Amino acid sequence: MGKLALTNTPYDDVFRTLMNDCSSLIIPVINEVFGEEYTGDEEIVFSSNEHFLNRQDGQEIEKITDTTFKVIGDEIKKYHWECQSAADNSMLVRFFEYDTQIALDEGEVTEDILTVTFPHSAVLYLRCNKTTPDKLKIKMITSGGTVTYHIEAMKCQNYTLEEIFAKNLLFLLPFYIFSHEGNFKVYEQDETKLEELKLEYARIRNELEKLLQKGNINEYTKCTIIDMSNKVLEHIAQKYESVKEGVKSVMGGKVLEYEAKTIREEGREEGREEGREEGREEGIRGTVSVLKDLGIPIQTIWSKIQEEYKLSPESCKKYL
Repeated sequence: MGKLALTNTPYDDVFRTLMNDCSSLIIPVINEVFGEEYTGDEEIVFSSNEHFLNRQDGQEIEKITDTTFKVIGDEIKKYHWECQSAADNSMLVRFFEYDTQIALDEGEVTEDILTVTFPHSAVLYLRCNKTTPDKLKIKMITSGGTVTYHIEAMKCQNYTLEEIFAKNLLFLLPFYIFSHEGNFKVYEQDETKLEELKLEYARIRNELEKLLQKGNINEYTKCTIIDMSNKVLEHIAQKYESVKEGVKSVMGGKVLEYEAKTIREEGREEGREEGREEGREEGIRGTVSVLKDLGIPIQTIWSKIQEEYKLSPESCKKYL
């Protein structure tokens, strides 16, 4: 079986991390882009991002979407999101391939009718200009008529900090630095301008702390936003040391990585001290307890303890 070589940018990794580990941040974005009125109480169920597409030569090519999921509320809707950091003429082709396969995955055949439901699709543009479209279109000409469907476009750079916090679009915060990308040279040479940038990020940090105190987000979400912001910054400003270090000094270091390491070591130490199976179990339960207190999603906890303690999926169940 042939397999497509895939190269993910750090931005793709940040996008997927936010989607999977901080799924509560998705709902406000969906409401903004699709005009939905979800309350946040809906259930989000992620689908496999791996799809195998059949080629004319008979080979199956593995494709990976950025994120596909269902929102389960009064009705069930499927969504497909992609993150785009640079212009790519092949994007519409990829969307059509992914959307078709996503629809086929749950297609139903009744007598002689195949019914497929296409997902609601959208792209998050990290960079945009005057020619970046507000919607993309895919037109299918069939013997039964012509069908056109839209792919919504969300342009990260078009949102101010005021709008991000007013609309609760916290998902966009790690990518906010893109709105300053064109001024990196200025910040690097002008300390006054760099201080203005740092003040913006001090405001972001302070607003996140306020949301944490109000109970609108948890500690894990706050730390993830900060950690992912730093990851984007490391890549986009790699040639601009003053910009990189200036913003990081305001946002903080790798808080999330430190917490995860501490939790892991605490769990290991408990197991060592007890020196028997009961001690190991206590260590695992302690790790799970701390992770839950931080508000880390169950799916992420499952993955962490399975990897760290070499547990089978079946063994994980009793700890969750």
